[in-house]
Amino acid sequence: MFGCTSKPAPPSAARQSSPPATAIDPATTGSISGTVTFAGESPKAAPIDMSYDPDCKGKAFSESLVVNKGALANVFVYVKNGLGDLTFSAPQSPAVINQSGCQYRPHVLGVMAGQPVEFKNDDSTTHNVHVMPKVNTEWNRSEMPGAQPFQTTFDNPEIMMPVHCNQHPWMNMYVNVVKSPFFAVTDAAGNFQIKGLPPGKYTLAFVHEKLGEQDRDVVLQAKEIKKLDLSFQP
Repeated sequence: MFGCTSKPAPPSAARQSSPPATAIDPATTGSISGTVTFAGESPKAAPIDMSYDPDCKGKAFSESLVVNKGALANVFVYVKNGLGDLTFSAPQSPAVINQSGCQYRPHVLGVMAGQPVEFKNDDSTTHNVHVMPKVNTEWNRSEMPGAQPFQTTFDNPEIMMPVHCNQHPWMNMYVNVVKSPFFAVTDAAGNFQIKGLPPGKYTLAFVHEKLGEQDRDVVLQAKEIKKLDLSFQP
């Protein structure tokens, strides 16, 4: 029942010798925000049958395509190009992934390379966290109900890295690992905001697990508040 219990890889020692963060003048920074929409009839969320595990209570729906009145949630937005040789320090506070209602919360997460990622289990059943990357280290670990949360880090940039539960096959989410703090995930209203960005010419990537990626070039002036909306096709 518990599957494999290989522990997450320890943090890389190479991160300790990373270059110091580049100083950015906050008086010059701007922001990019907007709304991501779905160009088509809003699909109905498919219900998930969790009946085989009596500890998985309540109703659950697939989050692979969440559209609310045309607004598209769970799109990962990040600065793909344009930062040059700028370097950034990873936050010391962990990004938290909770297992609640036999689903991962959140469904899409962004973190910086080297930032702690904490996995919690608020359910009364055992889960098995199985990270399935392409460039980071694959691992899986059982997490009992009531167990202390555990932490790991991901050292290499990777977009839409799948995380599954071997105990409950409907449970899945995606972790996005990037080098800078300039990223966001669209909320239920399709909105995103990236703040504190120095002036420059950038490429923003909009990535969805089922609808793919769209890139947009944008020029941000000093102190500018830029609006950038985008639509995905069915």
